[in-house]
Amino acid sequence: MQHSQPDESPANPETPRPSSSAAGQPGPAVPPEQAPTGAAAASRHPGAAAIPGYDGTASLQPGAAEPDRRVTRAGMIWAAVASALVVLVLLIAFILQNQELVQVKFFGLEGAVSLGMSLFIAAVGGGVLVAMAGAARIIQLRAAAHRRRVQAGRQR
Repeated sequence: MQHSQPDESPANPETPRPSSSAAGQPGPAVPPEQAPTGAAAASRHPGAAAIPGYDGTASLQPGAAEPDRRVTRAGMIWAAVASALVVLVLLIAFILQNQELVQVKFFGLEGAVSLGMSLFIAAVGGGVLVAMAGAARIIQLRAAAHRRRVQAGRQR
């Protein structure tokens, strides 16, 4: 565990830092009171005025806090796929370790199936039932929202 004293740590974003090109900063150092803004910044960097909050002189200081990262759909999909692969590997290991044959009876049908496969089939069946219940609820909520929109349109 690291302990740091306030205002003494070089990583503290509140500590003032000198701006210089020798410190690894690209371009010449310009104090904030002399930094070009508006048309002057746009003339140095064409199109810079069209970007909100960008004056052409912004640069990250070492030790400054990184901007918040947004969660993207691609990131969520990657996390879901990675999680699914881990679960799939664990499921394959479970099925391979449970190869003993068991007698299964279902509505007059009879057969011998490996224990791992029979439990997998039961889990998939349960998942299908949960998905059907969830789909029914989503359809119900969408229909209710549609009725509210139609009623709100009539009242105008």
